[in-house]
Amino acid sequence: MPNITKITTQKKRTDRYNIFVDEKYAFSVDEEVLLKFQLKKGTVLDDLLLAEVQFHDEIQKAFTDALHYLSYRMRSESEVRLYLKKKDIEEPIIKEAIHKLYSFHYLDDLDFAKAYVRTHVNGGNKGPITLKQELKEKGIQDKLIEQALLEYPHEIQVEHARKLAEKSIRKEKNISERALQQKVEQTLVRKGYPRDIIHEALEEVGVEKDEDEQWTSLTHHAEKLQRRYRNYEGFEYKQKMKQALYRKGFPIELIDRYLNDSDVD
Repeated sequence: MPNITKITTQKKRTDRYNIFVDEKYAFSVDEEVLLKFQLKKGTVLDDLLLAEVQFHDEIQKAFTDALHYLSYRMRSESEVRLYLKKKDIEEPIIKEAIHKLYSFHYLDDLDFAKAYVRTHVNGGNKGPITLKQELKEKGIQDKLIEQALLEYPHEIQVEHARKLAEKSIRKEKNISERALQQKVEQTLVRKGYPRDIIHEALEEVGVEKDEDEQWTSLTHHAEKLQRRYRNYEGFEYKQKMKQALYRKGFPIELIDRYLNDSDVD
């Protein structure tokens, strides 16, 4: 049977060793594998031992690749699995590498989910619905997501939604009150806030416009519409203007006042 005749340290990877069998290079192994199987000069390598050595070395290489991937930031188990799969590592090897990562506490989906939520609570504006969906996409189980979302308390959700609403209101000065309310609600829905949070945030901010503000907004849009409908006259012109302004959310009584003040026959 073949036996190990020499073991040397690799020049570029001092944690890996070259194994020579019958004076010829045969394969390399990680230091941990070398120690685990007590490989040394004179060790006889039967087929079973060789298969075990190579299997555990593949696990160690996958484990090392995963550690490198994890060194940039926390990852979910699903993200690590996908990363290793893309490197064409076989599923039994991935399974063992994942198990080893857990044993050393390098992986913990609950800790990952909590950290993910806290990051967005401290520096983002996403709502809990969006965070829940993103965590699901990262392979986190529903029960762990629910625990992680406890890091995003109700009052902070309202605060974030309120700030987003205020920002949206500042950007949309020349639209009707109804259109403004719809615009702000749509923004908050897209960001992932539930209806009860949106309702509470809007109550705090208030999207109501007084009559002067409504009138200014209506006049702004009416002047633009006048150019669009300049080829119409009389009743037809008024109907076109009235329909367009009503679609933009302005109250009918304010529209009538504007059209009457315009003295259009």
